[in-house]
Amino acid sequence: MSADFAHRLRRHDDDVAVDARSRALRGRIVMALGPATVLSGVIWAVVQPWRLTLLHPHGQGVWWLIVEPPLYVIVVGLVFRLVIAPSVAEDVERAP
Repeated sequence: MSADFAHRLRRHDDDVAVDARSRALRGRIVMALGPATVLSGVIWAVVQPWRLTLLHPHGQGVWWLIVEPPLYVIVVGLVFRLVIAPSVAEDVERAP
């Protein structure tokens, strides 16, 4: 085996290891998007509590109790994390 061939093999192995780590990192970032969205919805609800009519439902109908933007953001974050993110992260980690 020539030294040039051995060095090329070594470089290829290093490139593959770095690529695998970056794919794993991208997968973790995708998985973290859902919890980050949930956290932003909770922060929004804390910063603007008057948007949550559940806290003061006087004179509000059922529709106003259900339609609350911070709660939608929290639900979307949960759905993304539990339903969508696992398959997307798996695809990102398997991508060449």
